Amino acid sequence: MSRFVLFDLDGTLVDRQSAFSDAVTSLCQMHAFEPDVERWLLTELADRANTADFARLRAAFDLDEPAADLWQEYVGLMAAAVTCRAAVLAGLVRLRAAAWTIGIVTNGSSDIQRAKLAAAGLIDLVDGVAVSGDLEIRKPDTRLFELAAARSGVSIADGGWMVGDNPAGDIGGGHQAGLNTIWLRGRSWPEGLPSADHAVDEVTDAITILLNETE
Repeated sequence: MSRFVLFDLDGTLVDRQSAFSDAVTSLCQMHAFEPDVERWLLTELADRANTADFARLRAAFDLDEPAADLWQEYVGLMAAAVTCRAAVLAGLVRLRAAAWTIGIVTNGSSDIQRAKLAAAGLIDLVDGVAVSGDLEIRKPDTRLFELAAARSGVSIADGGWMVGDNPAGDIGGGHQAGLNTIWLRGRSWPEGLPSADHAVDEVTDAITILLNETE
């Protein structure tokens, strides 16, 4: 088995939910938006966000602020709020020391995902990154996994691992791409979806499994 692993970003390497809540609250405080605006953002952007969402927000509440400006402020606030736990960063360092090639494959807009990667201290610990906004395709599309592998300097045809929290996008997509998979428990498992090779509660547990593969 190739010493190659792809990680999901949100909900796997970083906690998007807490950062998301903090960023929305800060944005609304900066502009003194009414509570209805904050509730709208927390609902509409719960799973993902892009510039078009802020155009919809502006139209829904007749806001004066340009949508592009609101989006860039939100990107900056998300980057400022997102963190990666020290234990996770240390685990990635251990993988690199054990000659693992590490990639990240994530759905989302390119600018916000890359801002989060840099702010969380992850960008220098991985060999390649593929964001769905780069190609306007999303996991579980195998082309995104192939792009992540190529940007990491390896071929996905040689096999490897996918680690993520989303059953369909991460685990289903990883299976389709020919990768072994490790699922971070939390979301409901869809009926009919093949099981992951391993199921864990923490991404650090997944890293331990990978390190054991090299012993």
